[in-house]
Amino acid sequence: MDILADFSLEVTVWIQNHYPQLEQFLKGFSATGKFEFYLLIITLVYWCLEKRLGRSLIYVLTFSYAINTVLKHFFADVRPYWSNPEIGLENEKSYGIPSGHAQGATVFYGLIAMWADRIWVWLLAIALVAIMSLSRVYLGVHDLEDVVAGIFLGVLILIGYYFWQRYLAIKFANRILGQRLLVAVLIPLSLAIIYAIVLLLLGQPDYQVPWSDRIDIAENKSYRDFATAFGLLIGLGIGFILEVSRIRFKVEGPLWKRMVRYLLGLGVTILLWMGLGSFIPDEPLILSVPLNILISIVGGLWVSFYAPWLFVRLQLADSRPEPEVSLTV
Repeated sequence: MDILADFSLEVTVWIQNHYPQLEQFLKGFSATGKFEFYLLIITLVYWCLEKRLGRSLIYVLTFSYAINTVLKHFFADVRPYWSNPEIGLENEKSYGIPSGHAQGATVFYGLIAMWADRIWVWLLAIALVAIMSLSRVYLGVHDLEDVVAGIFLGVLILIGYYFWQRYLAIKFANRILGQRLLVAVLIPLSLAIIYAIVLLLLGQPDYQVPWSDRIDIAENKSYRDFATAFGLLIGLGIGFILEVSRIRFKVEGPLWKRMVRYLLGLGVTILLWMGLGSFIPDEPLILSVPLNILISIVGGLWVSFYAPWLFVRLQLADSRPEPEVSLTV
């Protein structure tokens, strides 16, 4: 691993020295790999363009986010610039491997490519993932193995999604409401149990490292990030199931209605995400983690269920008179 880390460091130093003009571009592109940026696009897709695609994008991306957080904490890997501050062009609080940006880009653009089913979309998706990965290495926040691991995990999640859609999705949709809601809760609970086991296995972090001053920050970031993903998975899972059963809104409609839908929905989302979220203290964790979970559940329910409900009530969207699926026991 030291050989790979040294080689990756050489790559970072080389491209920073030879292509300093790329810094601003890659910083900007790297910013598009944040979950908040994806949320801006996904809510537009779900509320206004392609409902099924939007559902898949936000739920699978959140699931990927949760897996990434668990693995980051498990490996507790140093970021390159923690050991070599001179190469750090950005600041990150969480641990290194796997790269969340590379993993998220793989899942996000990969899902769109699967939905579009066009060669040129696949090629574009691969190019965007490659640029995202390059940006993280260039900025000194990830080693090469970090981004490779992120891409690999993203591909595994896409494969899992493919088999879910092909073999299980229809069967799941035809289950009674209570059974579907139970699964929506069991998925994040299972991840939480896995995370708890990981924490028990890890024990206390090793503070006998040169970058020990970053450990507490990284540990707390992991707890809060998982709490956010856990709450979102619960809120989104329950909300999507209830929306299909109770609301069944349609994304079709005049352009002005779609625009009002998006702006209204996004305004409340920002209020929940950044407004209320800004009042959550980083410490103590006994207060921070439950509040993160609570606000994330509310945010997930808003995006998936209450926003569509409000759109229909305000006549900004129509609804289907019949359920989208036929239920069987």
